[in-house]
Amino acid sequence: MIKTIIFDFGNVFINLDIEGATNKMLEALNIEVFSEEMIAFNSFYEQGLISTNEFIDFYSENFPMLSKEELIDLWNFMLKDFPEHRLDFLKTLKASNKYKLVLLSNTNELHINWVKENVPFYNEFKNCFNAFYLSQEIQLRKPNKDIFEFVLDENNLKADECLFIDDNQNNIDTANTIKIKTWHINPETEDISDIFKIKSDLF
Repeated sequence: MIKTIIFDFGNVFINLDIEGATNKMLEALNIEVFSEEMIAFNSFYEQGLISTNEFIDFYSENFPMLSKEELIDLWNFMLKDFPEHRLDFLKTLKASNKYKLVLLSNTNELHINWVKENVPFYNEFKNCFNAFYLSQEIQLRKPNKDIFEFVLDENNLKADECLFIDDNQNNIDTANTIKIKTWHINPETEDISDIFKIKSDLF
C-alpha cells in the first residue's frame, strides 16, 4: 500500500522546455556541445557546492560576449508555466490526509528564485508538502542513490510504501533499485492530476 508520494518538480508540476533551452544556450554560446567542465559546474551548482556568483563568473569568464543578465536569462529559459489545476490537485490530495507528500527536486538558486518571482502561489504550493527537498539545499542530487536513502531515513519511510514520480528515466531507475515504486511520467501525454487513473494499480 502506498503511504507516501514523492514528487519531482520540473515537468511534474512546472512545465519545462529542456530541449529548447539546451539549443538556445548552445547557439548563444556558439558551441556544439557542453564541455565536461561546464557539465561539472552545472552539477556542482545544482548540489549547492558553488554559489550563484561563482557559477555566473565561470560562464562570464568563458563567454565574455554575454552579459551576466543574458547568461541568467539563458539559464532560466527552460522554466515555463505552472498550470494552476496541478496546485488544485495537490491541495485536494493534501486535504484528504491519506498520504505523506514529499517534493524531491534537482534545482538551483537561480531557478528557484525565478519560480518564486513568477509563480504567485509558490508558498501555497510548498506548504502542501510534509517535506520539501531541493538538491541545492541538501547537497545531494538525483539520480544518486544517497538522495533517495536520505529521504527514506529522514522521514522514517519504507521504500515499498513509497511512490516516486519523475520524468527522468535515470532517476526512476535508481529509485527502482531500492524497491521504491515509480511512475516515469511523460509530460507530453500525461498529467500529475491523473495519477489515480493512470496508476490505479498502485492505490
